[in-house]
Formats: sequence, C-alpha cells, structure tokens
Amino acid sequence: MMQVIQTRDYENLSEKVAGIIFDQLKGQPDSTLGLATGSTPVGTYQLLKKQPEHFIEATTFNLDEYVGLKESHPQSYRYFMQEKLFNTVPVKASYIPNGSATDLQEECKLYEQKIQASGGIDLQLLGLGMNGHIGFNEPGTPFDSRTHVVELAESTRQANARFFNHLDEVPTQAITMGIETIMEAKKIVLLVSGNEKVQAFDRLFRGEIEEKFPASILRTHPNITVVHDL
Repeated sequence: MMQVIQTRDYENLSEKVAGIIFDQLKGQPDSTLGLATGSTPVGTYQLLKKQPEHFIEATTFNLDEYVGLKESHPQSYRYFMQEKLFNTVPVKASYIPNGSATDLQEECKLYEQKIQASGGIDLQLLGLGMNGHIGFNEPGTPFDSRTHVVELAESTRQANARFFNHLDEVPTQAITMGIETIMEAKKIVLLVSGNEKVQAFDRLFRGEIEEKFPASILRTHPNITVVHDL
C-alpha cells in the first residue's frame, strides 16, 4: 500500500518525516532504521537532533558509501552522518559500508549479514534520484540485487559534484544496499523535494515498473509512504 503525503514546503516535509520516525521509535524503541544521505533528509535530521533520547536503543544502517574515501573525508557519508546526526544523537549502533575496505565484495557480504543479524530494517528512508536511482542503484540494476559495488552514472556524479571542488574528485564507484535489500524493509519512507525531481516523481507513478527506472519497484512495496513538496 502506498500513501502519498503532499506538504506545503521543504520545512513541512522535514516535519512530517521526522514525525514518522519519532512515531516508529515510540512504538518500537529498538527499531532498526535505514538512513539516507544527500540534501533532502538534512532538514529531517536537524529535527531528530532535538529529541535524541528516542534513539538510545535504535540501530541504524546507511544505504551507501563512496568507494575510495576515508571515513574522515568531508564528503564521505560516514562524515556526513556524524555531522548531521550522530554527533548529537546517541544511537545504540550505526553501520555504514566501508568504502575503503581492501576486499569490497567481502564488505558487501558482511554488510548484508549485519542487516540480517539485526532482524532487518524496520523503517527505511529513501531519496529519489533524477534518473530514478534509489540508494546508488543506477538504471539497469537488477531488482533482485543485494548489497553490491556499483559504477556511478555520469548524471549522478554530476549531481553530486556540487559537494566537491571539481567533478574529477567525485568517486566513480560506491557500495550500496541492493534493491532487494531495500525492498525487504518493513516500511519505506520516500522523500522527494525540489523542482528538479518533478519528472522523476511523475515517472514513479505513471511509468512502467522496470529496471531502467529502479524506483518504480517501490510501487509494489506493501508499506510505503511518499512525502513530497512538489
């Protein structure tokens, strides 16, 4: 079942999503949360930091991480999460793929095992890429994919270049939860914000369910909420 919530603006979107997360933790304090990076969830994280006491028993898994960036790199997703959330919010445990691992395939396997050992994701936050990617699962990614190493599409690298000094500094690979991994979450909350996402948002609802547009598979999830400000 897909629920769609249209909000007044980005601030209202952030409030709605933060409310959903707080409700999850109030009902199940030891929830396992799947978290996302990028600009869209930043407002939500700012609101979550105002009530950190709800997170003491929670475990978190991030969707993805760049390959080749150390955790201390300002553009790594571990650094992002520390700055935007974890420096203030005391979760029980937080996991992010190690993009500097010597054996990336083994790292993907271990990440899947950690998710399974936690009992799976109770609530997964997602953003929507302009080309339909979810996590870093680019167009053409099989729907039955598990955590894996992905070659980043040029459009994705260009979209993320604003966070780096130059496009050449944007990594060409990432580790990401696979689409099947994401779809196994008990509940999904998809955040969509900004005029540049209008076309992708429209295709999400009106297009075919196909691997060329990874987000289309979300229409088949039994418990998904889409929160948008379009």
